Amino acid sequence: MSPALPPRDFTGYGDDAPTMRWPGGAGLAVSFVLNIEEGAEFALSAGDERNEGCHEVSNEIRGVPDLCMESHFEYGSRVGYRRIVRLLADSGVPLTLNCCARALEATPWIAEDAVRRGYELCCHGWRWESHAHLAEDEERERIARTVATVTRLAGRAPVGWHTKSSPSVNTRRLLVEHGGFLYDSDAYNDDLPYYREVAGRQHLVLPYAFDTNDMRFFDSHAFVAGEDFARYAIDAFEWLRAESQEAPRMMSIGLHTRIIGRPGRIGGLKALVEHIRGASGVWLATREQIARHWLAEVPPPAAKDAA
Repeated sequence: MSPALPPRDFTGYGDDAPTMRWPGGAGLAVSFVLNIEEGAEFALSAGDERNEGCHEVSNEIRGVPDLCMESHFEYGSRVGYRRIVRLLADSGVPLTLNCCARALEATPWIAEDAVRRGYELCCHGWRWESHAHLAEDEERERIARTVATVTRLAGRAPVGWHTKSSPSVNTRRLLVEHGGFLYDSDAYNDDLPYYREVAGRQHLVLPYAFDTNDMRFFDSHAFVAGEDFARYAIDAFEWLRAESQEAPRMMSIGLHTRIIGRPGRIGGLKALVEHIRGASGVWLATREQIARHWLAEVPPPAAKDAA
């Protein structure tokens, strides 16, 4: 029997958004997320069933290792990570790392560097893959393996989860059953955190975003020059900041070491950071900090008894 599908919510907060403020009286919370995926992409050389087909181009090599694709991913850890972190650190921007556990195993120095800098390490799955088609037992094992690896390399258990692409219908329940998670980001449907009842508990969701995300250099080529990314993200930032004068808002900015870390694109991130740092009414925070503040200021409603 197929698992019951979670009910869809087309209304959200409507006109009844919480009246809380972020720390310092800010109206807008901004979350920079750097995805650590290099080494977790599908690769025959890693024993996977296929090669990843998306990097600077879309081209899946079948039957033999794809050395071109692998080297494109390697750029992210060899060069992109340091370039991005140097820029953000110089500006005092807190950072959440979405870490594929297999990628972190390949680059343990990233975990060490992130811990030293006080960054949050969030789980991004074992491999860089969707969970939509995983069997429940297989997914449960992947979650446990991911948590154990991140905990070992970071010295602290992760409190957040974000699946690449789509989670399965079981993912959120399995996260709650595993325990230890404050939130997941497997949603793209709001500009504020919200609660969903999962396995008899109220579970916090911090929505993510694909539009204010450097992936658009790859997936749709909507961004070509660095200024395309900056202009779009700044427009979103200013609109949310204006709305946040009346009700709180949250903005997610998604980054990838192998994408925005390229020299022809990094200037867009620099322009965006400089714009945000010059604005008022803004709180820059990790996703864990956002989750903890929301849990304290907007406590979850009492959950119904589990069926």
